[in-house]
Amino acid sequence: MKIVIAPDSFKGSVTAIEAALSIKRGIKNAFPNAEMKLIPVADGGEGTMENLVSSTNGHKVAVTVTGPLGKPIEAFFGVLGDNETCIIEMASASGLDLISRSERNPLTATTFGTGELIKRALDEGYRNFVLAIGGSATNDGGVGMLQALGMKILDKSGNEVGFGGGALHQIHEIRLDQFDKRIHESHFLIASDVDNPLIGEKGASHVFGPQKGATDEMVQVLDENLTHWGNVVEQVTGIRLHERPGAGAAGGIGGAFQAFFPSTMKRGVDVVIHYSKLEENLKGADLLITGEGQVDFQTAYGKTPMGVAQTASKLGIPTVIIAGSIGERIESLYQYGIIGVFSIINRPISLDEAMRETKKLLEQTAEQVCRTYFFNKEGVIVNED
Repeated sequence: MKIVIAPDSFKGSVTAIEAALSIKRGIKNAFPNAEMKLIPVADGGEGTMENLVSSTNGHKVAVTVTGPLGKPIEAFFGVLGDNETCIIEMASASGLDLISRSERNPLTATTFGTGELIKRALDEGYRNFVLAIGGSATNDGGVGMLQALGMKILDKSGNEVGFGGGALHQIHEIRLDQFDKRIHESHFLIASDVDNPLIGEKGASHVFGPQKGATDEMVQVLDENLTHWGNVVEQVTGIRLHERPGAGAAGGIGGAFQAFFPSTMKRGVDVVIHYSKLEENLKGADLLITGEGQVDFQTAYGKTPMGVAQTASKLGIPTVIIAGSIGERIESLYQYGIIGVFSIINRPISLDEAMRETKKLLEQTAEQVCRTYFFNKEGVIVNED
């Protein structure tokens, strides 16, 4: 019996690695001799670096950078097991979780620290990059990142514009002569599930600004400022970001990569599946177990459980999803090789209690799922000790 365990994190309670270990314990309760492969996964947001470093036997490098509010913080970049690929998680340097809810302000939050992480990795000799850009606190169009890498972004007086999306309207000139030349010796694979354009009702400011602390008035200012930034970029590069899919990812940093970096954007979960060698590890498996905190009809639109289920389905391997909660219209998932969706909630319980007990509840649910699935299958004996 071979079972592959490939969950995402249960946000706010357990990481993907912790979830995988909890599921493993539950399976061992029923089948002590089962072969299990643990492949924690993510969708390009928080946890992506940790998961890829773990699954490839890589390592992390600590770097002091400028945080989203302009204060020094400790961030990390990861080096995968090939010792050639560097993974940078934007959330580590410029993430929303780095600041309190009361401090959220995309008018001032900066991506400068993300640029510092890239610069440090370039200094270490890395030229092959994976950028996971989910979970940002910023809406500055990637301007801070570009400044950290030497690009001069100046106002009418010839001074560097300040941090944050609120300063973009001041941009008068872009100078590329001091932009780090090593950028164009490198390749950047951008992991993102977001295909929003830079501006407009579906753009970075309107869709993601409110969760980063923007009021309705701030959203309008941010959108106008990104429009101005897009205009300047188009004048300099000939690349129009305004309506371009993915340019609005992570407060517009997706557009900065498209305009100034040799880069490719891919669905975050597909990037993780590739580097974790999920398909290779699935060969010969009887079952795939995945999961995340909330599962509903939106899961079909490229979220982590869907990505791994599609990979398993190509090999004829069924998938079970274990979720913290189950929302509406999950029947849409069954056409993708998913045979069942199970909630870990087994009694009346508060959200706080459920989040505190997630590891135990995952273990219990995984055991019951596997006892049921493998019951009476030829050659399978359920442990009765």
